[in-house]
Amino acid sequence: MTNHQPSWKRAGVNLFTVLARWLLGAAFVYLGLTKALHPVEFLKLMRQYDLTQDALLLNALSAALPWFELFCGLLLLAGVAVRGTALTLMLMLVPFTLLVWHRALLLQAAQHIPLCAVSFDCGCGNGQEFVCRKLSENLVFLGLSVWLLWGRGRQFSLRFSLMKPPSPPSGL
Repeated sequence: MTNHQPSWKRAGVNLFTVLARWLLGAAFVYLGLTKALHPVEFLKLMRQYDLTQDALLLNALSAALPWFELFCGLLLLAGVAVRGTALTLMLMLVPFTLLVWHRALLLQAAQHIPLCAVSFDCGCGNGQEFVCRKLSENLVFLGLSVWLLWGRGRQFSLRFSLMKPPSPPSGL
């Protein structure tokens, strides 16, 4: 038994997927550029997370991460390696979200305020933000990444526009 979706439903899924891909891609292009254009500020913010005491590793991470985010965003905008890029973004977003959550809990305990009242510059490229807004944004980005990972819709995807299967040979 085959399960065929009506064409309007398939078109809606494809439209949502293209919008999801473009939204996620544009967000990562913007966030990557914001960090890449202000490397010293980004390095200072990375230090706040106390990820490593190795200055060389910290400098390398803070120098490479913005350009990697920009590259992933461009891949999504172009529609190249969408599923692999979505997986990569998920693998980045999960630890980033956990780091922001952990830092927010530390600040909440130190300041004795409700969690959603905690605000700080998480190093994400948007400046100072309230933690609940940032966590919600990351969850939306994770959800969009999961959607793209499932391989939904391929319209307006450069890979599938350039690499059409060869047409069968006509009868001789």
